[in-house]
Amino acid sequence: MMNSSFLGTAMLRWRIAFGVLIVAALAALCWLDDWLHRVTEVPGIALFPVLVVVVVLASREVLHLTAAGGMRPVPWVVYCGSLLVVTSCWVAPVFVKFDDKLPQDSRYLALISSAAASDWTLVALAVGVLMAFAAEMYRFKRPGGVTINVAAAVFGITYVGFLLSFLVKLHLVWGLRALVSTLIVVKMGDVGAYAVGRLIGRSKMAPGLSPGKTIEGALGAMAFACLGSWATLHWLPTFHQLHWLFQATSSEGARAGTSWGWILFGLLVGISGMVGDLAESLIKRDVQQKDSSDWVPGFGGVLDILDSALLAAPAACACWAFRLVT
Repeated sequence: MMNSSFLGTAMLRWRIAFGVLIVAALAALCWLDDWLHRVTEVPGIALFPVLVVVVVLASREVLHLTAAGGMRPVPWVVYCGSLLVVTSCWVAPVFVKFDDKLPQDSRYLALISSAAASDWTLVALAVGVLMAFAAEMYRFKRPGGVTINVAAAVFGITYVGFLLSFLVKLHLVWGLRALVSTLIVVKMGDVGAYAVGRLIGRSKMAPGLSPGKTIEGALGAMAFACLGSWATLHWLPTFHQLHWLFQATSSEGARAGTSWGWILFGLLVGISGMVGDLAESLIKRDVQQKDSSDWVPGFGGVLDILDSALLAAPAACACWAFRLVT
């Protein structure tokens, strides 16, 4: 019992230390990205290469999980398709920004950049589907398994590339504050679920998918997500040292927004993050895998860290697009 308690405490300390390291690294990258943006006028120069590495690692883990489930999508299709979708979302707003034929009004640019990113991303996703079919046609030898392999390839491109493209869109269309606030809300929700569930969790929420998750932990996740939303949208902007992060992203200037807006943002993003966590648990349980990989001791793989953000990002985009937060 003592040994188990010691290991649990050591693992908790490792998770906290590694989490702080990730936050510090992301903060440094965001500052560098903002500085390079002001120097070159091109957003995402520091963050996009990191995202490319994440896409490659996450795609590798998806291929590992599908292989464990008896599916064999063509690997290069999943890698190339995911990278193509994410890259298209980054290139579109940059292309619009440097098109001399377009008016330079910031609100107009934000609007058409958002539309361009969506159109280019859908085209890239369609190309990924085309590649999946073409690759299966090339290696076809006998009937059996083709349909499920195509479906697995499209799933990998959608789950990794398409969902991560929403994080790119948050950054390029609404600024770093939109991206940072989303990630903070998601991770605060994860912390709340873990802390509250560990302290007072009794009622199992989804024992078949994730035995450790409780209803009390879910309530804690929503409370912590709202706290994270308040911190990034209402409290942190008051610090002069963070003006580079919370500077205006439109001609109207940055505004704190209404209280109900940041509460709703925290709830929607937090709940979507929990669903994203359970979604990856569903995949892992289906193929009988504990973690997506062993890249990060104590956390699992890249997908185990990203799972909440993957489904939270579209919800965050909807909140910014419909001006629940500004």
